[in-house]
Amino acid sequence: MTSDPDAAARWRDDRRAAAQAHADALESRRLAESARARELIGAFVQEALAQGPEPVELRARSYDGRSRFRTPLRGWYLRRDESVAVDVDGEFYVLTAPSSLTARFRGVSPASSDPPLVLGAGGKDGESLDLVQALDRVLHG
Repeated sequence: MTSDPDAAARWRDDRRAAAQAHADALESRRLAESARARELIGAFVQEALAQGPEPVELRARSYDGRSRFRTPLRGWYLRRDESVAVDVDGEFYVLTAPSSLTARFRGVSPASSDPPLVLGAGGKDGESLDLVQALDRVLHG
């Protein structure tokens, strides 16, 4: 039995196209979820600035959790462990940073990231939290 090199090439091309289509669909879904999360965060920031609670100075934790570093950010922590937050401009931050001597003295400037609709999705049981619930907990205790 002989194999057809053209059939094998077509099969590889089909598999590659299917994988790319899957990746494109996942990215499209992630972007849509992030856009919805930004809308929720924007409404949260407006309400929090108008009615409280007051924003606080945000700090980042080292990856090992032993150190905390100053940041130039003010906002609200979304998780009790203070690992994610929203600043007063409505940007979403994961507040972790590598530990260094410079970070201890000068602080760190975390980069904002695309917000998810579920904080900690894919983590251990009990570690994920819907963004809506996190925002509501900040506003209403």
